[in-house]
Amino acid sequence: EVQVVESGGGLVQPGGSLRLSCAASGFTFDDYAIAWFHQAPGKEREGLVCFSQILGRTDYADSVKGRFTISTDNAKNTVYLQMNNLKPEDTGVYYCAAAHCSWGPWTVRSWGQGTQVTVSS
Repeated sequence: EVQVVESGGGLVQPGGSLRLSCAASGFTFDDYAIAWFHQAPGKEREGLVCFSQILGRTDYADSVKGRFTISTDNAKNTVYLQMNNLKPEDTGVYYCAAAHCSWGPWTVRSWGQGTQVTVSS
């Protein structure tokens, strides 16, 4: 089955950093892109990043551009989201997903379970 599992959330102070992991199984990064979403309390789920290995393309939402970066460990089938200079508004649940997101409307094949990030002093 196509499956992704995210981890690495926690409590961090404003200006701090955190690295989230998205472990993939049942597919390769040539089959689906990996997308990251953020859902702040009381708000709609928002797409943040679309990483397509086969296209060699990573797209970032304006809200995280310059602060968040993608890296990969292909041997572990894992994608990492490095989150720097975190702000209180970054608080919320982060989801990774196997997706098609490099063109047209984003469509999700499989969602991760979500991991909580809290940015507070």
